[in-house]
Amino acid sequence: MAQDELEYLKSLVSQLNDKIAALEAKTKAAVTSTKTPAQQLRTILMGPPGAGKGTQAPKIRDEFCVCHLATGDMLREQVQQKTPLGIEAKKIMDAGGLVSDDIMVGMIQDQLNNNKECKNGRICGGSVNTVVARFVLDGFPRTVPQAQKLDGMLEKRGEKLDSVVQLLIDDNLLISRITGRLIHAPSGRTYHKEFSPPKKPGVDDVTGEPLIQRSDDNVETLRKRLASFHAQTGPVAEYYKTKGLWHGIDAAQSPKIVWDNLRAIFVAKK
Repeated sequence: MAQDELEYLKSLVSQLNDKIAALEAKTKAAVTSTKTPAQQLRTILMGPPGAGKGTQAPKIRDEFCVCHLATGDMLREQVQQKTPLGIEAKKIMDAGGLVSDDIMVGMIQDQLNNNKECKNGRICGGSVNTVVARFVLDGFPRTVPQAQKLDGMLEKRGEKLDSVVQLLIDDNLLISRITGRLIHAPSGRTYHKEFSPPKKPGVDDVTGEPLIQRSDDNVETLRKRLASFHAQTGPVAEYYKTKGLWHGIDAAQSPKIVWDNLRAIFVAKK
């Protein structure tokens, strides 16, 4: 009787060990594959100033192990580093001209070729085993010719976009958001008079230094900027709709809900 009970207990222990081993293997696989290059993406984040691109793009970068390419930052960096593209761009800007589409696409290509976070994907919990570029592009393209040049450059690399996401928000709500924005210039910390006010009106929470409002954060200037944005990017959205890449998200929702909606789009693309 005791022998039978002993064999039964041994059988139970063996079954439990097998189950533990299976669960450990499953957990390990989930951890190492959560953010591997195979699950990364190539996407464009569209939206007017103040729609929340600056909030969401870093989350996309960190969650999906891609590089964040903000074209405005890239342009400033190239000029500061005095790269061939930066020198050419500075000459044009100093003369009051607009940097050409070819230069902007060239800067993006330079990042895809030389930025380790773009070239091989960011290492996030798994080994890198691909040289295919993965990125979230912010601030480009703004016109259909730019979109076409971007497609051409990616095609030559044997790559293509996975998705294009546009943050949609009513102009009046956007204006109320931006005109209430306060900035601590030295650090870049931002506040909002209504939605995220500083502890003490008009001063930075950390340093106690005065906050400023950008000179172009006024109703008249914003309406002009938004009109220009819609005129330029409306056709771009249509361009990507015809390719089946476009997704619209209501950016008037809380940042968390916007993020949940963004993430659902990217996960569905895997």
